[in-house]
Amino acid sequence: MGPVTISYSDFEKLIASRTERYFRAVGYLGNHSNNKSFLTRPLLGELLSQATQIEELLDSYGARNNCRWARFRSLTAAIKLFSNVSYELFHIQHSIPAYRLLDVKQDFSRSTEQSLSFAESILLKAASKLIAEAEKLHLPIPEVLDQESFFSEKLPNGRLPHDLARRKIEAVSKTVSLLSTAFLNLAAESRKELPHRKTASNASLCELTGPISEEKLRSLELRFHNLQSLYDTYVSTTETEVFDNDLPILRGHISVVLHLLRTARDFAHYFERHASPTAQQVLQSRKRLVEPEALLKILVDYCISFVSQFLTRAELLCQDMLKRYTEIGTIEVPVPQYRGFHVRPSTLVSKLVLHYGSEVKMKLGDEVYDAASPLELFRANEQINAHKRRSLAQEIICLDLISSGGGDKDLRMIVRAVIITLAERGKIIIYEQPLRIEEKAPQPDAKLIEQVTDEIAKLQATGKIDIGTDIHAVFTGDKRVLEDIELLVENGYGEDNSGNNISLPEQLTYLRQ
Repeated sequence: MGPVTISYSDFEKLIASRTERYFRAVGYLGNHSNNKSFLTRPLLGELLSQATQIEELLDSYGARNNCRWARFRSLTAAIKLFSNVSYELFHIQHSIPAYRLLDVKQDFSRSTEQSLSFAESILLKAASKLIAEAEKLHLPIPEVLDQESFFSEKLPNGRLPHDLARRKIEAVSKTVSLLSTAFLNLAAESRKELPHRKTASNASLCELTGPISEEKLRSLELRFHNLQSLYDTYVSTTETEVFDNDLPILRGHISVVLHLLRTARDFAHYFERHASPTAQQVLQSRKRLVEPEALLKILVDYCISFVSQFLTRAELLCQDMLKRYTEIGTIEVPVPQYRGFHVRPSTLVSKLVLHYGSEVKMKLGDEVYDAASPLELFRANEQINAHKRRSLAQEIICLDLISSGGGDKDLRMIVRAVIITLAERGKIIIYEQPLRIEEKAPQPDAKLIEQVTDEIAKLQATGKIDIGTDIHAVFTGDKRVLEDIELLVENGYGEDNSGNNISLPEQLTYLRQ
């Protein structure tokens, strides 16, 4: 037995009985459109609440897939979404002074006002079309009452005094460091998900695999929400928050990014569902409520642009905070076993240090290097390679791999035999297969051990082989940075013994950008 079909007359009666407050709010919206300050949070709250209830009721009866009711349902969904967007933008607009935002290139307050005007225009258009659609469906439209007192929002200046007792936290340094580090890691993750630079507003941006799809924005939004909760749980109303002026500034940046991501998520949702080329193919018989280009422009130029700018400013703030609360430590770790600090290990260590903004030094022997500079680390290879050659000669002597004289034996054969023996013992790794060695007779006036080590050094210099080493380096600096360096070392500095890229643990994913 199939599902029971409700008659149109019964369904009209049901919707009519549930839409009176909805139509009064929509009608009030249309009647006050000429008033510059007509849109208020009480009105948006009523529109959002009523549209949410009506949409759920329509969906429970399958209105989305019904020719007669799909348009009414679509307009209701638009009113719900743009009421929510407008509410978010209102929140941002009213909170800007409290956020204590650091300066960015564009006028954020003015851009927020422009974005709010855009959302208002969509709400007005949707309200007009909804009333027209309701009349087609023979739904009774109630008289719009004068509800100025209900929907108006008169806000006196000032804020309540902060006189709540402050909490004490024992490990101030640990708490601030945890929060700052969490923000830096999330900011790095956001850059991986979102466009890195000014991006043209085009439809491919919001495809399922695009850089600013609803799915990606929703995931980032959740993570920033969790970060804000972390702050409110461990830092809000503490003495530390009072004494460190940077903490409330960081809280403001976390919050504004969160609300911008929520706004972006709704814009992306509407584009993907209702305004994209794919959606328009499905809805080709309906007139557009929103122009896709205008929607994408607001999404990119306002939401994504300011998310990026505020993340950048707050990153610098976090790095300064970490420096103030730095706990200095020292670790001793092995250098990359075969190729030393070549491009990949040097770059990863440098990116790790720069990510935190702390000073970290690496000591190797008597030399000290700046760990934030790949070129500095790369310079350490001179010392590493010299150590390799010395240890190689000692290993050859200890294992008695060559006789004191070469006789008539080809030097190439001696070198090959030594390399194979050392490779079997894990002392040398061979990259070139088959290994080509220059044919050369031993020089009677030079020590054979020196000739062999020289030939092996040439093969190493040309990248055909590499010599293993157990030399250790000492890193000194911020303990948080050192913890990540230790983790990087445990994972082979991001590569295997053959120099191939390997995946890093989740804590170090920011290094793969």
